[in-house]
Amino acid sequence: MTDLPNKADFAHVRDWVFDLDNTLYPHHVDLFAQIDKNMTAYVSALLGLSREDARALQKQYYYDHGTTLKGLMIHHDIDPLDFLEKAHAIDYGVLSPDLSLGEAIRALPGRKFIFTNGSVKHAEMAAKALGIFDHFDDVFDIVAAEYMPKPAGATYDKFMALHRIETQQAVMFEDLPRNLLVPKALGMKTVLLIPQNENHEFVDAWEKRSEEDEHIDYATSDLTAFLNALL
Repeated sequence: MTDLPNKADFAHVRDWVFDLDNTLYPHHVDLFAQIDKNMTAYVSALLGLSREDARALQKQYYYDHGTTLKGLMIHHDIDPLDFLEKAHAIDYGVLSPDLSLGEAIRALPGRKFIFTNGSVKHAEMAAKALGIFDHFDDVFDIVAAEYMPKPAGATYDKFMALHRIETQQAVMFEDLPRNLLVPKALGMKTVLLIPQNENHEFVDAWEKRSEEDEHIDYATSDLTAFLNALL
């Protein structure tokens, strides 16, 4: 599914902000599935829980706090850097260079950023595997956010202030509807990346777009086609 954009809606955009996971690469690649399994294993080992119970708690923390990491920090005082290292111990070989996506990002007028609840290292590894890393001006990660993840408003404020972004001249691309609420309220254009199959195993009900999501300007399952339509 692709809502082809009206180019006039984006003519003013000078700052292009992209989430990483399930946004710069498509959901069906299942890179995040590896991270998901690593987080479940971490919670299981930390608390002595079965895989099923660990995953349920992991998902509850994710829903309640924005990331599993934040929930573990609040409730179990874990070392966030150790968690990030173990969560992102994955095979980036499942990603292939996406030259057409890279060319589309390169051609966008203005600055481009990755704004992720993951780590800089993870963003760099994934974006390099896709062949698009050099097209970005900076990566703003969970460490820069002082471990306060999206959708917290303070984290967007920190990112915007750091890069002096005029929100009325910016757009954000995300795969989670709730992470676009603040950008929309700040005056940004909002684009939701959706899976080709929304019944995907790693898509929870609350992660899907609903008819009530009026803060989403566009939705697409093909980021490259969407960007090319703007050029």
